[in-house]
Amino acid sequence: MYKTIIVPIDLMHAERIQPMIQAARRLEGEGATLILTNVIEDVPSFMEAQLPAGVIDRLKEQARLQLEELAEGNAPGCEIEVRPGQPAAEILELARERGADLIVIASHQPGFGDFLIGSTAARVVRHADCSVHVIR
Repeated sequence: MYKTIIVPIDLMHAERIQPMIQAARRLEGEGATLILTNVIEDVPSFMEAQLPAGVIDRLKEQARLQLEELAEGNAPGCEIEVRPGQPAAEILELARERGADLIVIASHQPGFGDFLIGSTAARVVRHADCSVHVIR
């Protein structure tokens, strides 16, 4: 089974969280590390200049608190990681940094925009150095 599992969580889609954590728990080996992560998308610099000071830091802290609350009830003992950036790139970078051997990610029904630029899950699947388990 897998030793280091990354579970990227989109906090806007709560219905996908439980199935992802359950899948990760079924696939983890003894002594595995489960890392719940959330990526806060970068705000263009011209927009960031118009935001009140500390907004991005508050968003990161809120995401961390939500992930910690989620972990308490569903994934005790897991690690939490919140990062700013482009979601697929940050998920892949975290997997490389931590030597992950599995990423459990949720997908959705693709919309027109996904066909033009690709979804986060599709990018992760295409570029991951480890196994990827996609929840539909």
